[in-house]
Amino acid sequence: MDNSSMFATYPSLRNRAVIVTGGASGIGEAIVTAFAVQQAKVAFLDIEDAAAKQLIQRIASSGHPAPMYLHCNLTDIDVLQQAIEKILATFGTVDILVNNAANDTRHSIEEVTSESWDQSFAVNLKPQFFMAQGVIPAMKKAKRGSIINMSSISWIIPSTGLPMYVTAKAAIVGMTRTLAHELGADNIRVNCVLPGAILTERQKRLWFTPGYQEEIISSQALKRIILPEEVASLVLFLAADDSGAITNQSYVIDGGWV
Repeated sequence: MDNSSMFATYPSLRNRAVIVTGGASGIGEAIVTAFAVQQAKVAFLDIEDAAAKQLIQRIASSGHPAPMYLHCNLTDIDVLQQAIEKILATFGTVDILVNNAANDTRHSIEEVTSESWDQSFAVNLKPQFFMAQGVIPAMKKAKRGSIINMSSISWIIPSTGLPMYVTAKAAIVGMTRTLAHELGADNIRVNCVLPGAILTERQKRLWFTPGYQEEIISSQALKRIILPEEVASLVLFLAADDSGAITNQSYVIDGGWV
């Protein structure tokens, strides 16, 4: 059900060019949909072709602008950079970047190898930097931009059972802060969003057992599960001109867990 009329509309997002990584499912899917509802021009990158096709059809059938999809393995920086070039050729600029893609597969300390370490950071950290690097020239030319990096509360709690992911998510906060100061003179804002336990299809399928849900509810101040659409609402605000004086910040959305 489309209940978008119940929430804020941001005129500054209309026709803005947006890139979302990992946009075919989960939180990314909610973010792509939310920007489309705002009448933004959205491009999203993913490797889940079937899910991407379904998302495009769902958005178009609801009467909102159909997003542009590019199949892109973000661990291949050459391919990533080519995708940015295609988007720039289509949209002419990039106003907003949402670095959402990640992989939170569980793992133990003992099973980490040098190769799996590199692979984890190739998914969870490296693309965020190179996506930002790729859109910065267009943002500098326009003298505006909003980069939103998705971190996690996992490094604050702290979480166990996924040490490489937690380490990468902590590093994203540091990267956000240095980029904010590097780019502020060009009116480019860089902020970070730190979700808690969000009820995505992947989480439900793999980890949201009754026991884990009980742990979540007992840890949060709000005694309910947080939805992907609620994360998307925060991202919209940080992308819009309404937050034009906000940069270098990290926003937790976790129902009061932290």
